[in-house]
Amino acid sequence: MAQDFLQDSVFTPLTTTKPSLADLLTIESSASIYFSYARETEFSKEFSVIDNQWTLLVPTNEAVMALTRKPHQGPASAEPEVGMSEEQYDQQSRHNVERWVAAHIIPFRISLSDAPVTYNTLLDGKSVMFTPVSGAKNSPAWSMVTLEDDAHIIEMKEGGNGVIYMIDGTIKPN
Repeated sequence: MAQDFLQDSVFTPLTTTKPSLADLLTIESSASIYFSYARETEFSKEFSVIDNQWTLLVPTNEAVMALTRKPHQGPASAEPEVGMSEEQYDQQSRHNVERWVAAHIIPFRISLSDAPVTYNTLLDGKSVMFTPVSGAKNSPAWSMVTLEDDAHIIEMKEGGNGVIYMIDGTIKPN
């Protein structure tokens, strides 16, 4: 009887032909800072969902380290926050990280062959414009555009549930 149960309940693993965005981010060492921030948000759960087709604009570690204020710090405030509790600070930091990560996610697969083109990100009110630049005729479309603040796409990685564009800058949440 137990043997019949085991035969009837054979586990069949889910397989895909391409790795997920989460898989790609896990092995991409130059994206470890972005992925570390992203794992602090609910968005990261979606990086493994095969039904999604997301576009991630992933800053390199160097681009994040070059920021004057890190993503968890948010924009500089005009007035210093005196007397903020640790709980308030943690809550504000989580909010800042969520906004920053969302500004780097476009919730569908994009096409850059029509540049100039603008796409909305997951951050309400934030869009990213892709502007064409001159390049070799046989170059891929992703290598012939810039993003805001003259950030360049330096590499593309395709996953089963979307695409990652590695960028040499960051997207400002505003």
